[in-house]
Amino acid sequence: MNAWFKRAGIAAIASLALMGASAAQVTYNRGNDADPETLDPQKTSTVYEDHILRDMYEGLMIYDAAAKVVPGAASAVQVSEDGKVYRFTMREGAKWSNGDAVKAGDFVFSLRRIMNPATGAKYANILYPILNAEKINKNTGGAKLEDLGVKAIDDKTLEITLERPTPYFLELLTHGTGYPVHPASVEKHGANFTRPENKVTNGAYTLREWVPNSHLRLVKNPHFHDAANVKIDVVNYYPNKDLGAAARRFMAGELHSTSDMPADQVKFLRERLGDQVKISQRLGTWYLPVNTSKAPFNDARVRQALSMAIDREFIAETIWNGAFLPAYSFVPPGIGNYGEPAFADWKEMSPIDREERAKALLKEAGYGPGLKPLKVEIRYNTTDNNRNTVVAIGDMWKQIGVETSFINTDAKTHFAHLRDGGDFDVARAGWIGDYSDPQNFLFLLLSDNKGFNYARYQNPQFDELMRKADQETDLRKRAAVLLEAEKIVTRDQPYIPILYYANNNLVSNKLEGWVENVRGTHPTRFMSIKP
Repeated sequence: MNAWFKRAGIAAIASLALMGASAAQVTYNRGNDADPETLDPQKTSTVYEDHILRDMYEGLMIYDAAAKVVPGAASAVQVSEDGKVYRFTMREGAKWSNGDAVKAGDFVFSLRRIMNPATGAKYANILYPILNAEKINKNTGGAKLEDLGVKAIDDKTLEITLERPTPYFLELLTHGTGYPVHPASVEKHGANFTRPENKVTNGAYTLREWVPNSHLRLVKNPHFHDAANVKIDVVNYYPNKDLGAAARRFMAGELHSTSDMPADQVKFLRERLGDQVKISQRLGTWYLPVNTSKAPFNDARVRQALSMAIDREFIAETIWNGAFLPAYSFVPPGIGNYGEPAFADWKEMSPIDREERAKALLKEAGYGPGLKPLKVEIRYNTTDNNRNTVVAIGDMWKQIGVETSFINTDAKTHFAHLRDGGDFDVARAGWIGDYSDPQNFLFLLLSDNKGFNYARYQNPQFDELMRKADQETDLRKRAAVLLEAEKIVTRDQPYIPILYYANNNLVSNKLEGWVENVRGTHPTRFMSIKP
């Protein structure tokens, strides 16, 4: 170990001492992608927030250690014959971290809150299958909050009525948008209910400390109904946008796990750490949204040319060292309730042939040698992997006459810029499936999805197919409709798919209970740490 590692290790130990970690406590030091933008479950929108919120809250349904959907705050559920009414029995002994009982009415309050337009929840549409949810959230049709298809029969019984049968509804409820908030705390503190001194949670942990750009500390909730089986007392989340630094901290023993690793160091890390390097399939796509609301990016020929000129195999193998796979569809292969996704029709063409076709498309659009140059600015959130990828893409675009520049910011700033309608040409984004269904990817491109349609894509034919799929109860017929919708997206390329995600984690041999799964979910409550 060199002197840098020694100094880093001493600094980290001192930091933990200052945080008051008792020798008797079992502490998990967990690397995370970035600082959370919010700890409000009804406003969450990122994977790195979800890791934290999953430790603090328990939805009606949860993911177990292997990412299987199992009962959470509800102990049982009954579904009507027509598939539209779900009746949940609340779990005996479930309590909030302040000792209050968790009641069915808490979920009524929370689900109404996320649908209330005043809340400004960017991810409310994930719960649109609930009766009147979309009308309430969009303030159309005269529907009021009280008309939402959610009611407490009594404190122990919650009933949710849907607009239509939704085969993946129980899995939807595992998502952060389905977590409850403590009504009295929200009513008393307003937006400040997320502060450590005001935070009341119903999960295995509660928030003790949050120091932006440093750490976020959770402590075990003694009132949690399964507290006796929670083996870890303290969870320290550390934001690690510098993946190389995170890997060094892991090797120095300062982190028990990381949420990602530098792709250019995968070979070295495998040689050094052996089976502590965990790479497994994940349901997600790394992609480039293109701003279709402004010229010249409103021209599908330009978007197709940019997409075709990218050598995804080179990026996957050389930059990501095989940690990710080349992507030619927005919906990743292997997703449930579907079949083979809509791959680009030029997928099997050679890189040279693709490049020539891309040049021809740009020439048709008025760009290239002897014409005006195409200038593109790529925005991306700062990580080594992202930087190396977009720089390589810029070099590939140079071969077809495109001049590329770059702008990078931290993840919080980057995604807030995209969600809030900030100007851009092309940007970096990624989507990890919240549930195994193609709708969870394709809905991002609906014209009225203001929060996540970064490309500002508007296609009435696509929207109509998505509406048709929502009404179809036969899963085979529904899959066919969704495939037609994805074919439109593949043709228009408002989102340029680059890679299919994989889980890339460093996991200490001391950390037990980490189960690799396609969701990439690892609730702390199911893990333990060996002395």
